Amino acid sequence: MANKRVDKMLKAQKGFWREFKDFLVKGNAVSLAIGIIIGAAFQAVINSVVNDVLMPFISLFTRYTGAEGNLTEKYWPLVLNENGVRMTLEAARADGHVIITYGALLSAVINFLIIGFVAFMIIRSLTSVEKIGKKTRRKIKKEAPESKPEPTTKNCPYCISEISIKATRCPHCTSIIEEDLP
Repeated sequence: MANKRVDKMLKAQKGFWREFKDFLVKGNAVSLAIGIIIGAAFQAVINSVVNDVLMPFISLFTRYTGAEGNLTEKYWPLVLNENGVRMTLEAARADGHVIITYGALLSAVINFLIIGFVAFMIIRSLTSVEKIGKKTRRKIKKEAPESKPEPTTKNCPYCISEISIKATRCPHCTSIIEEDLP
């Protein structure tokens, strides 16, 4: 009994490892790794667009609220310092004050929206290209004349059996078949 259980467990493990090997070999893991690498590179590009292009425009509107217009430096101190004066973000962190950095959150939300929009546009363009390809294939299929295949058989005029188109004698009734039959 114990040997049967052990054999069953070993077979199950072999099946598991075989399935795992198939997963790796079929390219699913490789495709996933490539997707992650491309996603990381894509995120670097989006972060650059946000921080180097969009944030300067946003800082035009936020520069009068402190932190010299840098959105990621915007924060709310939950406790002011001893003098009641608002400190810079670095000074507040260095002194151990409790702060809420809403600017970093806004920057992350903007990054997320831009990445989502770009991904949506890529998928949308790929879908439209696929639709165009399907339409083109359907159009070509409609325009192409359907050629009927040449017949390979004919009926014997005497016994009405189906015989080869090249036959000169019917294999069923042994009648001689004339050449002018269709």
